[in-house]
Amino acid sequence: MTEDQRASGNHLRDIHDYLRDHLATLGKLIERASAGEVDPTAVRDQVESMALVTNYRRFGNICGQYCQLIHKHHTIEDRALFPALSRRSPALKAVVERLEAEHEHVHLLIEMLVTAIIDLNEHADRQHFENAVEIFRALEKLLLSHFRYEEDAIIDALGFYGIL
Repeated sequence: MTEDQRASGNHLRDIHDYLRDHLATLGKLIERASAGEVDPTAVRDQVESMALVTNYRRFGNICGQYCQLIHKHHTIEDRALFPALSRRSPALKAVVERLEAEHEHVHLLIEMLVTAIIDLNEHADRQHFENAVEIFRALEKLLLSHFRYEEDAIIDALGFYGIL
């Protein structure tokens, strides 16, 4: 592979790194809130310092926007990248099928998280908070594993075939 091909494929890793950074920030905020270590002003200040907040301020809450960003990212992969990979390299068909199945699981967890957050807004108690945290942690674990697998399995192929 050429350096240009490698750089092209690594663009996916750059996107995942951006998503991982924001997922980590959200996770840390949840941990601090769960431990009662921060007051609302400190949480607000930290959230406002996140790069993606500036772009999303007029569109809704940060967790909802992060979930929407993941959904858009996966939609692009499902509709453009994965079909192109399958056409160019039939050997990657099983990999693509696994990634698509993981996308479905991610989106199920996102829907569950949105429901849990709505419930938390209506019933601001420890039980509802812990339920939302549990779902967030499951989503976080799946996303981090998914990003690693996807990078290991398809980055070189994306660059080699000029798909990205």
